[in-house]
Amino acid sequence: MDKGLQTRARILDAAVKLASRDGLGGLTIGRLAEVLSLSKAGLFAHFGSKQALQGAVLDHAGSLYQTRVIALLPPSATPQVRLRQLLKRCMDWIDDPSFPGGCPIMSACFELTPEDGEPWNNLVAKQHRFQELLTTMFRDGGASPAAAEQAAFEFRSITLGYQHSSRVLGNAKARKLAQRALDAAMAHALPLP
Repeated sequence: MDKGLQTRARILDAAVKLASRDGLGGLTIGRLAEVLSLSKAGLFAHFGSKQALQGAVLDHAGSLYQTRVIALLPPSATPQVRLRQLLKRCMDWIDDPSFPGGCPIMSACFELTPEDGEPWNNLVAKQHRFQELLTTMFRDGGASPAAAEQAAFEFRSITLGYQHSSRVLGNAKARKLAQRALDAAMAHALPLP
């Protein structure tokens, strides 16, 4: 990897951490330059604008999520096992100490609005793809289209509830509660084996 790409990767790693804690709105080229001991001009040259930086941070967070969560799902396992593994990996992602504020993508979901333009469009596209993945996983398990849509909604609710219970409330039982909630959603949506 050439030096420019290495520097960009280093910038994006730090930016994802900052966005986790401070949100994408709190992520500025000046603050990032300060954290990385780089010049603002040098950092600006990599992105050109705050919106471009935000989009790159979302792309980098999405790439990290793909590598640390989705790519690790066992491809030949049953849909039930894959869904349980997905929840475990989602919780590991939320608890990752390199994200001091929890999932940076989830944070962006609460922060961005359509007025944010391209970063919003980028986020919405990523969220639609993940929702389609969840729905497909439930359909692969035998859920009807309506049940798969409902179960995918419940899965997302479980991960949001987990972040709140674990990160905000410090609930030591948050993982068990999330796992029970997924078991209930699967029992409702999927046919008996």
